[in-house]
Parts: sequence; structure tokens; C-alpha cells
Amino acid sequence: MGGAREVTGKQSMNLPTYKSLLISQFDAAFDMLEECIRVCPDARWKGKVGKYAFWHVAYHTLYCTDLYTARNAKRWKTHPRFHPGGLDDVEGEYPTRMMTRAELIAYVARCRKLVHASIRRETSATLRAPAGFPWLSFHRAELPLYSLRHVQHHTGQLSAFLRRAKISTRWKKDGRG
Repeated sequence: MGGAREVTGKQSMNLPTYKSLLISQFDAAFDMLEECIRVCPDARWKGKVGKYAFWHVAYHTLYCTDLYTARNAKRWKTHPRFHPGGLDDVEGEYPTRMMTRAELIAYVARCRKLVHASIRRETSATLRAPAGFPWLSFHRAELPLYSLRHVQHHTGQLSAFLRRAKISTRWKKDGRG
């Protein structure tokens, strides 16, 4: 498999434990992202986080999370509620319209369900297979970790943006509390 690192028995762990840990950490990351979305003042909704508006960074984070829950790039489909412009919302640099707070909170809930389902359906065999996305040269076992890092990276950006506006957000160590 073009450049993917080998997954051996020496690197494996109990599959149910792996799945439980991933779900817990995703839940914590989703809780933190959702809190950022909830507490962002209306006056800062369009504020720049790097190059993009606050809402756009949150949307990008969720779209990518949604994408990586698919078995592969070809199987992923847009959802009319979260991608009203279809593929134009995700293939272009900017979505076709601004997303509302309520839409993004609903998208967090959808992504949480998709991530749980995606992780739960994995088997030892599927985790040894390619990630399913031509731009990622690793095994499927690494895909949720890659996606989780992406969620946390952008949640950190959003949280830092809010802290500069004197709005605090909480750190969560896991999804249990």
C-alpha cells in the first residue's frame, strides 16, 4: 500500500479498548468545539480566525470530520442540511452561504453520531486496510487519530480566538464528564 506504515501485532491493542478510547476522546473534542460555537458572541461570529471567519473554521472542522467517517472518499455524500450548496460547499474555498450557530451545533451532533458509528463498525481487518482517501498514505487505524487531531487543532484556534475576546472555554480530558 503506497507508503503506508506497516501495522503489526506488536503495535496492536485490544480492539474494544481502542474503540472506547477513541470515542471518549472524540466526545471530549466535540464537547469543546460545541462550547466554542455556543459561547461565541454574535459580534464575533464573522471574526477572523487566521484567514477565515469563526463560523467557517467550525464548519470546515465538521465537514472534514464528516468526510473521514465514510469508508472512502467515493462513498462520502453531502447532506442537504449541512451542505446546502452540495459539493460546492466543500470543494470551493468558501461555502455557498454562512452557517448559523444552530446549524453548526446540529452538525456537531451529526458528526458525533457518525464518528461513533464509524469507529464501532471497524474490525481488525478493516483497520489494517488503507485509509480510503488517496491523499492519506496510512492505514485506517490511523484515520480516526488524524481526524481527532484536526478537530482539536481547529478547536484550539477557536478557543484562542475567544480567549483574546475575554471569553473562556473549558478543557475536557475525556468524554466521560
